[in-house]
Amino acid sequence: MTMRFDILTIFPNFFSGPLDFGILSRAIATGTVQVVTHDLRNFTHDRHRTVDDRPFGGGEGMVLKPKPIFDCIESLDAANPSDTIEFSSEQHVNQIDEGEIECNKSIDGIASKSTRDLTRQSVILLSAQGKPFTQATARHLAALDRVVLICGRYEGVDERVADLLADEELSIGDYVLSGGELAAAVVLDATVRLLPGVLGHADSSRYESFGVPDIQPNDPTDGKTPDGVPRSTHGAGGILDYPQYTRPADFRGTPIPEVLAAGDHSAIRRWRRQAALAKTLRNRPDLLARAPLTDEDREFLASLGFFAARANS
Repeated sequence: MTMRFDILTIFPNFFSGPLDFGILSRAIATGTVQVVTHDLRNFTHDRHRTVDDRPFGGGEGMVLKPKPIFDCIESLDAANPSDTIEFSSEQHVNQIDEGEIECNKSIDGIASKSTRDLTRQSVILLSAQGKPFTQATARHLAALDRVVLICGRYEGVDERVADLLADEELSIGDYVLSGGELAAAVVLDATVRLLPGVLGHADSSRYESFGVPDIQPNDPTDGKTPDGVPRSTHGAGGILDYPQYTRPADFRGTPIPEVLAAGDHSAIRRWRRQAALAKTLRNRPDLLARAPLTDEDREFLASLGFFAARANS
């Protein structure tokens, strides 16, 4: 089944860049995902196609009006060629033709917030005021059939959009962007790469930073495959991935760690786990507080002074 993203924006052609290359482009070409942008100016009713207005109570800047956003989402029970642009497998922007409109009628419309099935679809407002977007959020979205992304702009969006339309607000970081288009591209990429068949190897999205743990603390399998063969990798379990090296083995006087060339998969897995823990401690120590850790992990982190540093903080 094809997963569909609808993006509400005042700059629909912004996405002709991010979606024309790499994994997203291939996912669109194979029909794994469908991305349709909706120009909010097509849902205005004045000759200037006004989408914003001054905020009540005063203040700097302009705020996106609620009516164009409400009208657009309420129209999503069927495709309208004058309102939508679909990114096609030919890697350019096309107006949706009549055949595609007929096909899109089979896609369930976006239900009202009170009746929406959140196991199948979600409406998301991208905002600096939102909850942090994480890998866990991407995994949740990847399990849905349809996601609507509302791109904020200017000083923000009328709060009634968050209250009456959106299921949640998401932020991609503790900083402010000029608009939600960049954030929408980030959410798209992080989510689509988790869909089955999108990446070249089925395990590529498992054995990486923030991955789901496939070995629990003190797991009796000790990292072996179901056939009992030692593995050199396993899920990161919410911490950062281990360092990677490739040829040449010695580059500008810096050789790779000897363990990686020795062929002992158990030793490689142990080194990679410890290297991942050390890198996480160095760059993102906050992740260790909630990561599932084995006794061996704790002993290694203690040797690096992690628990002593926490006790003194």
